Amino acid sequence: MTALLLCDVRLGLGGPRVDVAVTAGRVSAVGPGLPRTGEVVDGRGGTVLPGLVDVHAHVTQWASSRRRISLAQAKSAVEVVDIIAAAGPARPGELVMGHGFRDSAWPDVPHKDLLERALPGQPVALFSNDLHTLWLSPAALRLVGREHPTGVLLENDCMAATAALPGATDEWVLEAADAAAARGVTEIVDYEYSDTVTDWLRRSALATSLGRVLGTRVSAVVSRPLLDTAIERGHRTGDVVPGADGLLKVGPYKLFVDGSLNTRTAYCHDPYPGQDSHGLLELPFDELVTLMDKASRNGISPAVHAIGDRANTIALDAFAKVGCTGRIEHAQLVHPDDLPRFAQLGVIAGVQPAHQPDDRDVADQHWSGRTANAFPYGALLAAGATLEIGSDAPVSPLDPWDGIASAVSRTDDTRPAWHPEQAIALDIALAAASRGRRAIAVGDTADLTVTAVDPGTLAPHELREIPIVLTMVGGRLTHVS
Repeated sequence: MTALLLCDVRLGLGGPRVDVAVTAGRVSAVGPGLPRTGEVVDGRGGTVLPGLVDVHAHVTQWASSRRRISLAQAKSAVEVVDIIAAAGPARPGELVMGHGFRDSAWPDVPHKDLLERALPGQPVALFSNDLHTLWLSPAALRLVGREHPTGVLLENDCMAATAALPGATDEWVLEAADAAAARGVTEIVDYEYSDTVTDWLRRSALATSLGRVLGTRVSAVVSRPLLDTAIERGHRTGDVVPGADGLLKVGPYKLFVDGSLNTRTAYCHDPYPGQDSHGLLELPFDELVTLMDKASRNGISPAVHAIGDRANTIALDAFAKVGCTGRIEHAQLVHPDDLPRFAQLGVIAGVQPAHQPDDRDVADQHWSGRTANAFPYGALLAAGATLEIGSDAPVSPLDPWDGIASAVSRTDDTRPAWHPEQAIALDIALAAASRGRRAIAVGDTADLTVTAVDPGTLAPHELREIPIVLTMVGGRLTHVS
């Protein structure tokens, strides 16, 4: 007996009109005119695609950022303070949060005293767009138990202070997961710097108490400090965690080799223009190898953050030394000699195409003369690499269509495409946003997305606003428009 019949849908880009039957959470039949048994769901002539997976998001921070003051348009530190001050009064002692500033080209510098003068005694926490810089007021520094001369924390200090700040409530996170489902997302890989397994078990229990289940599947990444805890728990990457309706899995083990482009801490072979600095090496090679080896020997796959080209070389060298497969997250600047090594070593490139339009001007400035190797999706594919698309939310919105559109077009405004030779075709981008799934076949897990129109008929910029008819996870509807 068919549990659910999804009727009147187009099967993939330019495909035929079919029905899709789902039984026990899996696709059990695909074809025209299937028997109308079980629950019948009208696909309204939309296009059915494999469910979309955001392979890199920070879900608690994304849930918070949906309620933070946007600083994306600020052109200086002074403008940021003006935006915060104009947002309206907060209750005394209430944490004021903003997100999205990019200070790499500002004429001035952020400082805690600027925030103190604007909002005396108020805790203020402002997150850079790339999440690698945290600008705190004196009261916010006290809130996280720190002293700092400027209140501007970078890299590890930023991550630790972020974890110490009050985060989003579980209700906010569940709402964010529902919002992701409304954009066709069926799974999120959560890269929060916390005990993500425990967090999501608690959220699953909350959802159950509310008479529902999680809006998406979740893979819970193991943060660097929790490797021993994960091993003691017997967690292995890909294992389903009991107690969350089968929707929670153990993710990879996250390690940082370098910082980010906007903070000029991405670790590069060449120095930054006008500076002696090559960026910041967060984790020396020998220590990186030791941690990767320990994780992989215990069944936990490494996911290594590497943005600069030298960081990518080091990460690839470490995978070769350990002899394990895994992921490099970001791969924003890759030396041409390293391109074929991704495929040779079985290392997936977890990329965030929506960052490329955001960072093109900064890349032109700080990676001058090397941008042909920046965000090199076309070159990685040509070298045989496997690409998987994420958002890095809240750096970019938790919306796979934003990344897909950027991967295809290499722009998000009226300017011409930036290095269009690195653009990728729509069908490849959709597969990269679906963990490699290119089609729907009998036996597949019924994680499906139905778009109102065939994405192949749209101009690239129209993909960002594509309407979603419904989203399905394991045969269960998580969104219906």
